[in-house]
Order: sequence, then C-alpha cells, then structure tokens
Amino acid sequence: MNSKFALWALGLMMSLHAQPAGKKAYDFRGKVVEVNTGTKRITVANEPIEGWMGSMTMGYAVDKEEVLSRVKAGDQIAAKVYDGDFTLYDVRVLPQAAAAVTPAAGSWLRLEDLEQMAVASNPTLAQAQANQRAAAGLARQAGLYPNPTVGYYGDEIRGGYIGGGKQGGFLSQTIVLGGKLHAARRVAELEVSEVETSAQAQRVRILNNVRSYFYQVLAAQRLVEVRESLARLAADAAETSRQLSNIGHADRPDILQAEVEEQQAAMNLRVARQSLLASWRMLAAVAGKPDLPPARLQGDLDSVPDLNYEESVAATLSHGPQIKFAQQAVERAEASLVSARKAPIPDLQVTGIVVQSYEPLARPGSVTGVQAGAQVGVQLPIFNRNQGSIAAAKDEVESAKQEVARLRLQLERGLASLFRDYDAARVSIRQYKTGMLPRAEQAYKLYQANYQNMAGAYAQVLISQRTLFQLEADYIQALANAWQSALAIRGFGLMDGLAAPMPAR
Repeated sequence: MNSKFALWALGLMMSLHAQPAGKKAYDFRGKVVEVNTGTKRITVANEPIEGWMGSMTMGYAVDKEEVLSRVKAGDQIAAKVYDGDFTLYDVRVLPQAAAAVTPAAGSWLRLEDLEQMAVASNPTLAQAQANQRAAAGLARQAGLYPNPTVGYYGDEIRGGYIGGGKQGGFLSQTIVLGGKLHAARRVAELEVSEVETSAQAQRVRILNNVRSYFYQVLAAQRLVEVRESLARLAADAAETSRQLSNIGHADRPDILQAEVEEQQAAMNLRVARQSLLASWRMLAAVAGKPDLPPARLQGDLDSVPDLNYEESVAATLSHGPQIKFAQQAVERAEASLVSARKAPIPDLQVTGIVVQSYEPLARPGSVTGVQAGAQVGVQLPIFNRNQGSIAAAKDEVESAKQEVARLRLQLERGLASLFRDYDAARVSIRQYKTGMLPRAEQAYKLYQANYQNMAGAYAQVLISQRTLFQLEADYIQALANAWQSALAIRGFGLMDGLAAPMPAR
C-alpha cells in the first residue's frame, strides 16, 4: 500500500514539475488537424481561449510523447495550456460530438451554432487543410537524398581476336555537398508555415463572414418587425379614414392619402421580407448549409462593440494574418536566396564497377577473373554558377520586404476607411437613440391624440407616423452598418468566407 502511494505521489510531483509554475492556466479545446511524429507536434484548430487568444489553427508541443500515438487527425481534444506557453498538458480525447447543428423549423439559432456549422461544413477550411497536408508532403520530399543508379557494364564483349571481354555491373551515387538538401528543406518548411498561416486566416475569414451575415440577418429581422408594425398601423389608418368618411368627418383626399400610405407600407414590408430571405441565404451559404431552413436568430443587435482606432491598428499590424503571411514570405525568399547560392557547389559523382574479365592469361585455359574499378568526379562551375537565379532571388527578397511595407500601409488605409464608417454609424446610433427617436415617438403620440380628440388634422398623424417608422428603420440600418464595420475591424478585414485560401506563393 505504501509503495503504491509513493508511486502515486512521485507521479503527481513529476506532473506538477512538468507544468509551468506561476503562469495562468486556461482550458483548451479543439480539433486535431495533423499529428507530426517527426517534429513531435500536433496541429490543432482550437476554439477561442477567453482572455488569451482567438480561434486559430497552429502547431502545439505536447507534455507527453505518448499523446502522439494516442490522438489522430479529426479527434476532438481537451487540454490545459498556460499563458505564453504553446504546449498542451493533460491531453484527452473527447467523445465524438453529434453531427453539426441543424435547427428544426421555427427554432432559435445562436451565433455559436452557425459558427460550428461553418467550421464543420465550409469547404474552404477543408481546402486549406488539404493545402497544409500537401505542403507538408512537399517538405518531406525536399529533404530526400538522390537515389543510386545501378546498371550493366560491358567492354570488348565479343572478345576480340583472343576471345576476351569484360562483363559486370556498376553502382553510381550522387553525394550532395554544400548543404543543398538542408537549404531546400528549409525553403519547403517555410512554405509549410505560410500554408498554415493561410489556413488560420481562412478560419478567421469564415468566422468573420458568418458573424457579418448573422448581424445582417438580425437587423433584417428587426426591420421586418418595424415594417409589419407600420403596415398594421397604415391599414388601421386607412380603415379609420373610410369609417370617418361614412359619417362625414373625412374627405376623399384623406382616404386616398391613407390608402397610398397603406400600399406603400405593404410594399416596404414585402421588400424587407425579401431582403431578410436573401440575407439568410447568404448566411446559410457561408455556413456550408445552403439548404438550411430560415430560423429566428438569437442575438443582441444593440450592443455594438466599442473600438479604439489606435488599439485596432496596433492589433492588426502585430497579429493580423496578412502581416504574418507577408513576413513569412520574406523568410522564405531569404531561404531561397541561400539555396540559390549553394546550388553551384558541385556534387560528388561516385561510381563503382565490378566485372568478370575473360581476358586470357599466359597460363593456358586461365582468364583474368573478377576486376573492380571506380570513378569519382565533380562538375566544374565554370560557365553556369547559377548567377541568374541568385540575382532573381535577391530581387525576390527585396520585393517581399517591400510587400510587407505596402501591406502595412494598405491595412492602415483600410482601417481608416472602416473607422470612418464605424464612427459615423456610432454617432448616428447615439443621435437616433437619445434624440430623434424619443422625440419622434412623442410627436406621433401627440398628433394621434389630437386627431382622436378632433383637434388636429389627420395629415399630421400620417406625417409623424411615417417619420417615426423611417427613423426606426434608419436606426436599425445604422446598427447594421456599425456591426459590419466593427466586425471587419476586429477581423483584420478578412470577410469573404467563400474565397479560396491565400496561396503560399
């Protein structure tokens, strides 16, 4: 019993010792994309880690090597991570989840449900993962040694006038010198990193696009509700006008004006419903479920994020996948230059020959027998020293560096434009919410009360009614605009979830 307790305590102490001390711990969940036993890392598409990092697809080390044989691509895993440490601790495989959420007709859908669908069904994410596997395969190929050549060797096969001749075989091998294989493998590994960044960017793009359409549908739902209310009020007003006309309290122009308002409200309602349906179809397509039946969305349209320009610029330029991708292109171009400079270093060509010689010796009936030979040579880099490729590689490095500078300016310009729209929408929201809408509602109620008490004209009721509902529609549109700009800002401008993943070259 004591020995078992001692072993348990020893194991616990070793486990505690392996985990970083003094660092904040986070719960980690995600889907395994690839297990690389060579680098002893697993690539995981992780869920957002509150307080540390968002959804990413990247490689992680593991605290125990046996994890590499226990997990496989497609597994859902949970683990523990620590602040600033990209190692997974206490990795465990979760039971296979049910199929992606498909809501029943009339049910409510949350943003999380749609994000889950998109990650599971959007084909561009699977495309990005296939690109990762292809790049990893090319990286393995780049580091392989040349195959040897084996063949037949013959000399004076017919024997000449004395019936001799030699027949046998040879083995030839190219000995790669100058670190060329390592340089080529380094270029390929950097291309793998670029493809991984492209996959991370694609995941961000898909989730951003889902969120964008989610809030677009939310706004469309609200607008339909406003248009329905206006259509009901317009219909009631038209009916009231007709009834008042019967008792002589409304003129023919009043009835016609009310009926025009009724028809216009009905037309606006039909347009709003069509817009809602179109927005839903776009959301369903990005989620990878084009046949998803329309459902009510559960979300808070009014809680627009409060963003700061300087903080957003800093976050985009330091954490944006586009910048990371461009910086990796510089690293790859520099590695390609190293590889180009190593290319003219000659390889060693070694050939060994073993033959049976039938050349007769002085003693009657005897022949020379088995003979061996060797050839060793190198190609002299006299005319072709890879000058053109080296010069091109230098210019590619310079071009890649300038691309980083260009991209930074482009992102800053894009953020300036997005913040212009975001700030304008926020100003409009505040003005609608605190100023215009309360006053318009009060004016409408007063005009309506005056008309009901025979103290005001019906035309004033119609005008105030139309003003109130138009302001509500404009308020909803301002909310939608603010959300679109905010999501584009927070999502590094990556918004098209059905665009092909960024190419590595």
